[in-house]
Amino acid sequence: MLVTVDADLSLALRLADIADATTLPRFRATDLRVTRKPDRTPVTDADTATEDALRAELATRRPGDGVLGEERGGDVPESGRGWLLDPIDGTKNFSRGLPVWASLIALTMHGKPVIGVASAPGLGRRWWASAGAGAWTTDTPGAEPRRLAVSGVAELGDVYVSTTDPDVFRKHGTFDSWLALTDRCWETRAFGDFWQHCLVAEGLLDLAVEPEASSWDLAALQVIIEEAGGRFSDLTGAATFAGGDAMSSNGLVHDAALSCFGP
Repeated sequence: MLVTVDADLSLALRLADIADATTLPRFRATDLRVTRKPDRTPVTDADTATEDALRAELATRRPGDGVLGEERGGDVPESGRGWLLDPIDGTKNFSRGLPVWASLIALTMHGKPVIGVASAPGLGRRWWASAGAGAWTTDTPGAEPRRLAVSGVAELGDVYVSTTDPDVFRKHGTFDSWLALTDRCWETRAFGDFWQHCLVAEGLLDLAVEPEASSWDLAALQVIIEEAGGRFSDLTGAATFAGGDAMSSNGLVHDAALSCFGP
């Protein structure tokens, strides 16, 4: 199967290799250092070391590009090129020894994500996409890539839906909307974080909803979902990774799901 890899995608995959090599030795390490940010979310020494390693590689390979990362800040330009880095998406899982976490890497051009990689070495999985070249995954390290495609489920009553933490809807005053959606769906789970969106891209879930998320959580996932034939938006329906919340779907059920969250 033909897999198109251009120079930027090759670099993004190289960054994912660097991230894996930095995170895995610290996963379940007995001396892992965990502190809390002002918002009370955890950060580990692996988070900061991984972002620093990715930034160092980008400084050498793409010195003119903007960089925005969860741990070190920065910005990406509305025009031109920028990289968004989430060194460990799922730090709570990582810090507790659960294998569901990933490094997320995205390249934007003029504010639109055109390359996305989600690398989850604890699961032995990686997902990636490049605009116009499809979305792909490897099921085991070194395996042949296979192309991703979303499901064909067309009715909310048949939908398998996931979120990260249902209680966050309560925090944002949208818990009733979440319940209205889940009441109309077939089955509800909380696979959470990056994984649920990758499962949508694989066609294993039909819908994933995030009531709260940052740009570095979502940019890579947007291009993976879209290149798998799905739809990605915020909860107003705008096709953006920067809306502060997100919905990914197979596209067929997207508008019906959005209707649960109002006009």
